[in-house]
Amino acid sequence: MTELTNTELERYARHIVLPELGGIGQRRLKQSSVAVIGAGGVGSAVIPALAGAGIGRLTIIDDGSVERSNLQRQTLFRDDQIDVSKAQLATGFVGALNPDIAVHGIGERIDASNAEALLGGHDLIVDGCDNFATRLVVGDTATRLQIPLVSAAAVQFQGQVALFRGWEARKPCYRCFVGEAFDTDDCDNCADLGVLGALTATAGSFAALVAIRALASIGEDSAGKLFLFNGLTLEWRTIRLPKDSGCKSCG
Repeated sequence: MTELTNTELERYARHIVLPELGGIGQRRLKQSSVAVIGAGGVGSAVIPALAGAGIGRLTIIDDGSVERSNLQRQTLFRDDQIDVSKAQLATGFVGALNPDIAVHGIGERIDASNAEALLGGHDLIVDGCDNFATRLVVGDTATRLQIPLVSAAAVQFQGQVALFRGWEARKPCYRCFVGEAFDTDDCDNCADLGVLGALTATAGSFAALVAIRALASIGEDSAGKLFLFNGLTLEWRTIRLPKDSGCKSCG
């Protein structure tokens, strides 16, 4: 297992003193490779958390550019960065935050033609995009490549996060969760319905926690559980998702 440098031992000291994580868990994080889909509101919480935690390699995929209406929730960006590539800016942010990790920004939109090439070789995927068709492609590809998928979404005052490993027996995939939904267009995105900025950060931070737990092998396995947060009542609910035996992705 890859050893930690003296700089890394200092940087991650508050992790290493945790009995559940320790040096072994931190080295697991250092050896991990994660693809983050979307550098928007959810991604603005996921990306700093994973970079700060010491994930060894981050791939950030987003084909968009910064718009002023993003800044209420997409805290990776500034007002003087309007019209600049989000993937480019997020990559620069990570490099400045933690120069010990490798980061690669990709300004492409994922679709069925490039998903396997972009996602293959990673240990985990975090999907925080607001495009429903993309989510389905990512979910199907993660199942096909047998890569754990953390899916996180936020709209209005509702946040949801789940970990999927649909190739395993009795574990659902993303398509088991959403069913035969509309595959070819956006669905209920925050531009149409609105979203509280702090709610996206809540969902993104929780998604990063789920990812870190999975990569470091700490805590109970959360695959197949849907975590729902209500920003109006400040309540969390956990629902165990069933595997669909007729699912065209993993059934």
